Amino acid sequence: MLAVAHSFLVTLADAANAVVAPVAAPSAAPGGVPLPGGPAGAAGPGGCAGGDPLRTFAPMILIFIVFYFMLIRPQQKKQKDTQDWLKNLKKDDEVVTSGGVLGKITGLNDSTVTLEVQEKVRLKVLRSAISGPAPSSSSKAPGSAPAK
Repeated sequence: MLAVAHSFLVTLADAANAVVAPVAAPSAAPGGVPLPGGPAGAAGPGGCAGGDPLRTFAPMILIFIVFYFMLIRPQQKKQKDTQDWLKNLKKDDEVVTSGGVLGKITGLNDSTVTLEVQEKVRLKVLRSAISGPAPSSSSKAPGSAPAK
């Protein structure tokens, strides 16, 4: 019984150490037509190795171009228009601040604007806090009650 177990272990060890030759894929179809990818081990269009760098990076380049024209460029244009509008502010313009305060410009400085929000009530705010022109008084908010 000991001899059988010993011979079984030796057979397992020999099988583990045996070198099995890899089976090569045929490089041509039965009619002699080359298969895609070429001979075994060759890197072709369907292989894993390298390839054309343009094909590799083309999708990323295309995505960047789409992002530029759809997101980045319009945002830059809007920011430039806003900065130009802020530079061209003048007295008696009605504006709204980023906090939602409506007022008329009564004084201008390089970095600050003085707004009159009510008669004899003035606020000094940063020029960058002005978010845009005040909505026209003729348009009313939907659902608002008529003035009495």
